[in-house]
Amino acid sequence: MGDFSREETDKLKEQLKVQGYKLTPQRRAVLDILLENEGKHLSTEEIYDLVRSDCPEIGLATVYRTLQLLEKMGVACRMNFDDGCNRYELVHKDEDHQHHHLICKSCGSVEEVEYDLLEGLEKKVEEKYNFKIENHTVKFFGYCEKCRNNVNND
Repeated sequence: MGDFSREETDKLKEQLKVQGYKLTPQRRAVLDILLENEGKHLSTEEIYDLVRSDCPEIGLATVYRTLQLLEKMGVACRMNFDDGCNRYELVHKDEDHQHHHLICKSCGSVEEVEYDLLEGLEKKVEEKYNFKIENHTVKFFGYCEKCRNNVNND
């Protein structure tokens, strides 16, 4: 995916400035890693390892703080797939819901379900419980094709 467009970067800089923050080289490096690895659901430690190649002096605490800031600003979303670590993905402003995820219990791979299959169910829940849903997350746990094929071959 590559870097933010100039317009998006300017918008983000403005957003940071309004909230009293600067787009420091470290913050920019963390953002670039998230963009370059979009859809990979990287953990904080994985992001730290990747950022260090561009920004060797960065500390793990700075990466943690930057991710917390990006989450607070609504730029990144933190997810927990019950594997004991937080993972991050970018928030796309044009999407009104988070993705659903398929999580392999064997290899830990995470795959996004691209479209929202639960809109019909969401409407029924809203009607039945008179509850206005803003968002929902769904995690499906099972075994990916690769792991299922390996089990069948053993």
